[in-house]
Amino acid sequence: MSERFASGQNALAECDVCGFQYRLRQLKPLVIKAVVTGIKACPECWNPDQPQLMLGTFPVNDPQAIRDPRPDFTGYAESRARLQPADPIFAFGHVGEVSIVLTTTLTVTVATGTNVYGTGNKFYIDGVVSPTLTLFEGNTYKFDQSDGTNGPHPLRFSITPNGTWGGGVEYTTGVTTNGAPGNPGAYTQIVVAAGAPTLHYYCTAHSGMGGQANTPT
Repeated sequence: MSERFASGQNALAECDVCGFQYRLRQLKPLVIKAVVTGIKACPECWNPDQPQLMLGTFPVNDPQAIRDPRPDFTGYAESRARLQPADPIFAFGHVGEVSIVLTTTLTVTVATGTNVYGTGNKFYIDGVVSPTLTLFEGNTYKFDQSDGTNGPHPLRFSITPNGTWGGGVEYTTGVTTNGAPGNPGAYTQIVVAAGAPTLHYYCTAHSGMGGQANTPT
């Protein structure tokens, strides 16, 4: 006697998961962790193999982290070379415990105004009459005197309020000048030295035009 089996639409079977009856050809074997099991499931109960169950089974070399995500800043010179100059008056920052050095350009003009010395012609720094400046050690500050109003008003520094007009002398450490005030390219520039004292900017030709410049570390 030959064996005969149901086939086609007459071949019925039960889902091993839910127990409901389906056509045999609708049932699919479950695969778990890449192993084909003997369990046959209906379309509603069958799920593809889950790759997250295989985590740690196979070695994977897929580095994501950066060993050194920041450059190693070793000093002011290197910092200045890596960064673009900035425009703000008080531009500085930190990476770890090392200051980022920036060159800052300050626009100087002269106009009538009032400061601690009284009323008259005063230095305006970026539009502010004789402001108290903060010049950080190691940073470079260029006082641009190319505007025509600077005329006969050279800006210089002293450790004495009102400079030579107050009985002091000109402070020259780290200071360079270029051109005549009021002409294109004219400026006074200072690279603030480590341990620099509190400074005062003043006009060498007229008294009472300047203000104070603090020099914190």
